[in-house]
Amino acid sequence: MDQASRSVITQEVESALEWLKAKSTKANREGMARYAIPSDHALGVAMRDIKALGTKLGHNQELAEALWETGVYEARMLTSFVGDPERLTAARMDLWCRQFDSWAICDAMSFNLFDRSPHAWSRVTKWSGSNKEFVKRTAFALLWSLSVHDKGAGNDPFLQGLALIERAAEDDRHFVKKAVNMALRAVGKRNRELNAAAIELANKLANSAAAPARWVGKDAIQELTSPSVNRRLRPK
Repeated sequence: MDQASRSVITQEVESALEWLKAKSTKANREGMARYAIPSDHALGVAMRDIKALGTKLGHNQELAEALWETGVYEARMLTSFVGDPERLTAARMDLWCRQFDSWAICDAMSFNLFDRSPHAWSRVTKWSGSNKEFVKRTAFALLWSLSVHDKGAGNDPFLQGLALIERAAEDDRHFVKKAVNMALRAVGKRNRELNAAAIELANKLANSAAAPARWVGKDAIQELTSPSVNRRLRPK
């Protein structure tokens, strides 16, 4: 990037931060603690406002990277809307993921940006084996998101995802356990074949000797066998 382009990006970052500051409130910032979101580097801006600014700015990978570097919570959330999934490299995804510090940023980046990347499925596999809580959380938040958004994928990657879920189900860390559970439920709501496979796994986990796995399985079974899911998956 040449000097002129860097200058433009710097101005855009400053403008975005000023806009976010104008939308911030003390109540929003203080309320983050109720959702286990660190507020040390936060302004206190509602997600709807961050999304509105992201829609206005559009995709701009250089701007996304510069916003991330500010370290401001809302600027990093804005990155999830501004990043360009076609220009987002696997290395950049790995770098950002290692810096995640809350479930909220894991989920926002997964649902708004990462799941549109051609590297998404490879990151699910790679991150699922991490020992870092929020990296592992992101693996399953991303699998959850792909279950909802990747309309073109066949069953095979999701069946492989179920194998990853089984391996991670004994992790007792709260934010990992919740994402594993949500991924299992999401995969099982995709179609009837995956529903059957997910229910089979959920039953297996429900009978596990490990308490986290039992919770994941029992909680998932309730939704995956519910009348609403059965109606949703009924052949048209």
